[in-house]
Amino acid sequence: MTTAPTALDARAARSDADDVLAPLAERFLMPDGVVYLDGNSLGPLPAAVPPALADVVTRQWGTDLIHSWNANGWWDAPLRVGDTIGRLIGAAPGQTVAGDSTSVQMFTALGAAVAQSPGRPLLVTDPGHFPTDRYLAEAVARRQGLEVRYVPPARLEAFLAEEGEAVAAVSCSPVDFRTGELHDMAVITEAAHRAGALAVWDLCHAAGAMPLHLDALQVDFAVGCGYKFLNGGPGAPAYLYVARRHHASLETPLTGWNGHADPFGMGPRYTPAPGVARARIGTPPILSLLALEAALTVFDGVDLAEVRAKSLSLTDFFLHCTTELLAPLCLEAVTPADPARRAGHVALRHPHAHGLARALAERGVIVDMRPPDLLRFGVNALYTTHRQLLTAVQRLRDIVRDAAYDPTPPAPGPVT
Repeated sequence: MTTAPTALDARAARSDADDVLAPLAERFLMPDGVVYLDGNSLGPLPAAVPPALADVVTRQWGTDLIHSWNANGWWDAPLRVGDTIGRLIGAAPGQTVAGDSTSVQMFTALGAAVAQSPGRPLLVTDPGHFPTDRYLAEAVARRQGLEVRYVPPARLEAFLAEEGEAVAAVSCSPVDFRTGELHDMAVITEAAHRAGALAVWDLCHAAGAMPLHLDALQVDFAVGCGYKFLNGGPGAPAYLYVARRHHASLETPLTGWNGHADPFGMGPRYTPAPGVARARIGTPPILSLLALEAALTVFDGVDLAEVRAKSLSLTDFFLHCTTELLAPLCLEAVTPADPARRAGHVALRHPHAHGLARALAERGVIVDMRPPDLLRFGVNALYTTHRQLLTAVQRLRDIVRDAAYDPTPPAPGPVT
């Protein structure tokens, strides 16, 4: 153990020296002296966003006023930004639309998916799915007279083989938001299709962190947020992917005027726009949508295969550091060691996770926790270094070893 810190320092230095993505960190505005490992919850500020927003506010809104809907492309922004995101998720143009929140987009996706499968009484989702996905599955099921069946991803293939004829849609995420475990999108999507069901994916913890191949996998619907690995800012608009083969029959549960074939015709009845444009609902949130568009430029010229390779190097190194430095300290890694089953964050279990997260923040390491006992350490290959991860583990070791934390700290506010 006495030589471990030196060996870890050397490995971190070698890995960072060989990092071809290291220059991309300059595309972000990060506070000095902070190790930021919470980008899986809120991405940091891209350097391109402040000047873009200044232009939107002062020139486009301030000077061009309402003419900006045409002159500055505001009206087309949901489809334009959607196509930009589409390039990150393996979607050809014309299948992705940006705008509205993740919850609204998930409600749209689930409602549209079950509408494509009449006569099938089950909507299947993961019992460990992010809460909004589960809540919305229940809401859609109530409205459609369906039953929600909770099936863990590991059991989905067998379940669909046995009861798949009754399933309208399967809703999953490729990443467990708590543990960072990675599920096989290809296997689950194919199993759903063999049963005649549609596959609906939540990409919030995957898009921007790894290559995705929605078209190639024949995914039916997908939803994701703009504020995690896409770095679009707090509350950034979400996006909805609808495979082109479903466009002609797409029925959305929220038929807002922006999704009308002739929105400014102000007609008495709803006529859906062609293609994925019919999934537009209300007036797009232009300030946040154009902030997201600027944020997405951090991916210009970036190979997502290299992002994934570095992400795995980072999480592998982090797990190695925890083995070397935290083994005697009652911190258990719950993220799979197998790289094929590991996404972009690592979770450690400790009964005082909340207190440890607060103590780390006081020492310049920002992470988060999920109840009841998980500390989450998010890496982003665009700006995270191996040295930063070693620093985080060393500070965590010192905090736990010295009991330098409050086991039950007062809540700083409603957000953990």
